[in-house]
Amino acid sequence: MKENRLPVWTDDELLTGLADGSDDALMQLYRQYFPMVLHFVTNNSGSEDDAKDIYQEALIVLFEKVRGGSLELHCQLKTYLYSVCRRLWLKQLSQRSRYMVRDVETPASDDLVIEQIGDDLLEHEERDRQFTLMADSLERLGEPCRTLLEDFYIQHLSMQEITEKFGYTNADNAKTQKYKCLMRLKRLFFSEYKQ
Repeated sequence: MKENRLPVWTDDELLTGLADGSDDALMQLYRQYFPMVLHFVTNNSGSEDDAKDIYQEALIVLFEKVRGGSLELHCQLKTYLYSVCRRLWLKQLSQRSRYMVRDVETPASDDLVIEQIGDDLLEHEERDRQFTLMADSLERLGEPCRTLLEDFYIQHLSMQEITEKFGYTNADNAKTQKYKCLMRLKRLFFSEYKQ
């Protein structure tokens, strides 16, 4: 029996549809990306209703940015939505924990728990910032370095496959080129990171 699959919209189509107020675009955004948010929230002390609320908030943020023309997307829409949902959920968990801790009358542990939650939240935000900076740096790296590094680290191609794909004379030359590209990427990343 043949499966009846709906077409997958591109990021540009989704953003254009969202800006135009398209119900189909909203439906596609839910169909394509809500499951990953549901998975994240339910695996991090939340319920399906929590996930729906968080996703709704994220879509409102996205809608306002698209309509206002202030959306600067330096990654896939999926990554952007996940990041917004993640931040919203961690913030909500932090607030919940503070209220729960204050209800329990143990002042010494209250401060400790709140401090730990605050530290965790800061750590997550810093990691998000680093991922964004790395994506920006990779984007600015240019070709063929970007593709070479993506092929090796993301696609897990062997050095021999990279040698053949890029036309290097041997795997050692490909390794040398990969190393040079990696050093350029690090320079780009750290020049932004230090600021």
